Amino acid sequence: MKFISTRKGSEATAPETVFKGLAPDGGLYVPVMGEEGRGNREEGTGDWSTLADAERFVLAAFFGDFPETVREEAVQRLLSRFPAGDPVPLNEAAGMEILELFHGRTGAFKDVALSMLPVFMRHAAAGRKVLVLTATSGDTGSAAMQGFAGVDGTQVAVFFPNTGTSRIQRLQMTTPQEANVHAIAIRGNFDDAQAAVKRIFADESIAAEAAAKGVALSSANSINTGRLVPQIGYYLNTAARIKAKYGGSGEFDVAVPSGNFGNILAAFYAKALGAPIRKFVCASNVNDVLARFVRTGVYDPGDRFTVTNTPSMDIRKSSNVERLVWILNGGDCEKTDALMRDLAQRGRYALDDAAKARLFAEFEGGVATPEETEAEMRRVYGESGYILDPHTAVASFVAKKLGYPKAGVPLVVAATATPYKFPETCLKAFGKDLLDNPPESFRDLEKLPQTQDRVVDVDGIDDAVRSLF
Repeated sequence: MKFISTRKGSEATAPETVFKGLAPDGGLYVPVMGEEGRGNREEGTGDWSTLADAERFVLAAFFGDFPETVREEAVQRLLSRFPAGDPVPLNEAAGMEILELFHGRTGAFKDVALSMLPVFMRHAAAGRKVLVLTATSGDTGSAAMQGFAGVDGTQVAVFFPNTGTSRIQRLQMTTPQEANVHAIAIRGNFDDAQAAVKRIFADESIAAEAAAKGVALSSANSINTGRLVPQIGYYLNTAARIKAKYGGSGEFDVAVPSGNFGNILAAFYAKALGAPIRKFVCASNVNDVLARFVRTGVYDPGDRFTVTNTPSMDIRKSSNVERLVWILNGGDCEKTDALMRDLAQRGRYALDDAAKARLFAEFEGGVATPEETEAEMRRVYGESGYILDPHTAVASFVAKKLGYPKAGVPLVVAATATPYKFPETCLKAFGKDLLDNPPESFRDLEKLPQTQDRVVDVDGIDDAVRSLF
């Protein structure tokens, strides 16, 4: 499958998109799927009954430029890092189907793709040294560090807010022992870190400095196709399981707690491949840029930023929206480029009527405050005994507020993190400690020595990157 940049339409192979991360024109690489974003909507296009088979299907469709042996190595590495019996369980609770994406090593959905990305990166690098730069609001950083730890020829630097992450998220980033992974706190928020990383990728002088020392720069954020593409697989697998359980057309709605928009975009691509998803519920915390966007068609980050009890969603500028905008504009790079210029110059942009119509046909959005999030955690636990993490509770609350499940169609809620990552919020929500069986990878975190203690100002990120060449 061909990939092009959202802004100038420059073409790249799948390995090139993984190796480069961001396109040279500042845009994101997108797969060209015919009538844009609609793909092959016919049912029965592949065996999705297991996560492994669904991933093989997705990788063959999008990453055919990688040898089959590399694709299979990536699948096997994923399976080795998740429970063998059911890597991503689908459990019914409080009238919802909860898709548990958090059974990897760091307890977040990002472990799925970041178990696979190092395999693709190593092949794409073809012996070259790579410095992977990642901005994180909490979960991507630790998952990237775990995924790339000890991988030959790679270094990883993650930049995270010095305040705002949970204690467990911070420990996961500051205790790794491997010499090739680095966590650097910044005196700023996620948006500051992401803007700096994007700017560094676009800075030819920094790239030249790195190249002079035999190093290439890439990304592990969901701007990288190697992050986005593997996430499609678990939605196809979910489609197969919903069909088997409920029969009929297999149609379902999906609610996703959304920060950088990559997870819900993966579900959108799954629909293009044939998953019978009816509606996409984009759930936001009070940093509600995405919820407002899917309700109005106007992307306006504004200047308000709030630290909440759902830190992985404390984001105002969500990279993957650009990919959706390109799709909504029918694959028109010129239109997409103009909108991204509006964002850079005016701080906002608005879709035209045709793009808005398609957006509204596919998406709904809503917001949960920190108080509503904790109340939702209590509600679901009271009804079913199931403990939601706060991010998943945002999705559950928003979906319920919007009236889901609707018309007998099952609702799938993407559970993006284990509650064990947020013990303080769980204790506050429930009034007692219900987390009595932590995952094995969490049990010794408090006892591990801190190996990462660097803190820099936002304007010091460039020098921090240079120090790793």
